[in-house]
Amino acid sequence: MYDPVQLRTFLTVAQTLSFTQAAGRLGVRQSTVSQHVRRLEEATGRPLFARDTHSVALTEDGEALLGFARTILEAHERAAAFFSGTRLRGRLRFGASEDFVLTRLPEVLEGFRHEHPEVDLELSVELSGVLHERLDAGRLDLVLAKRRGPGDERGRLVWRDRMVWIGAEGLRLDPERPVPLIVFPPPGITRARALEVLEREGRAWRIACTSGSLSGLIAAARAGLGVMAHTRGLIPPGLVRVGGLPELGPVEFALLQGRRPTPAAEALAAAVLAGGDRLSRPA
Repeated sequence: MYDPVQLRTFLTVAQTLSFTQAAGRLGVRQSTVSQHVRRLEEATGRPLFARDTHSVALTEDGEALLGFARTILEAHERAAAFFSGTRLRGRLRFGASEDFVLTRLPEVLEGFRHEHPEVDLELSVELSGVLHERLDAGRLDLVLAKRRGPGDERGRLVWRDRMVWIGAEGLRLDPERPVPLIVFPPPGITRARALEVLEREGRAWRIACTSGSLSGLIAAARAGLGVMAHTRGLIPPGLVRVGGLPELGPVEFALLQGRRPTPAAEALAAAVLAGGDRLSRPA
């Protein structure tokens, strides 16, 4: 009833919230993406996206289809791998941004390990800036990290969101005093963005807490030490959005491969792209 090609297109649009970006990632025309979504909507008998000239959003039925689409595609890929008779082997050095510590990335990696037990997967969790440096130095094979900023189009887009200011519920900022910041150390991309927008707006700031781990930043924020810049869709429990500060703008997460792509890296990249919607929400 449901064409795997159309389901893959649907998941890509759901992750990027853009028919244009989905077309670019899939290597097809935008009209083809629209056609796939339309045929899937005809098959389900339900509208899957609410869209206008400025935005794309999942409907309730679209949200419901996410899980079904993943299950169908995963079964399809398991069957294809079984009957192809190919088994991947070797070492795969994968780097993931700290942003994904509290998401369902472990589920994606568990599925990959189950499908490819002979691949020795080495996971590194670091700041996005560090991961970019390690990939460029040839010390990682595949990286899932923030893009460095506007104009950075390296890699394959996994999903996009906006960055927002978050802090403890009830936190009040005194507009006459420097903004207390909770930040990663350099070369954190989120840190750089936070400082850039505050300085551009002429807003004074001070560092209230620095930690190399997301758990450390969250603990400081829950204690009310200050505010932190964070991805809107991944706000941890116990923290809320904080207003009255400059807009932080969009953020994009992408998959980047090393200079010598391997079959194992390509297989994990495909698994991450297929499960991208799991990464856009906390576990």
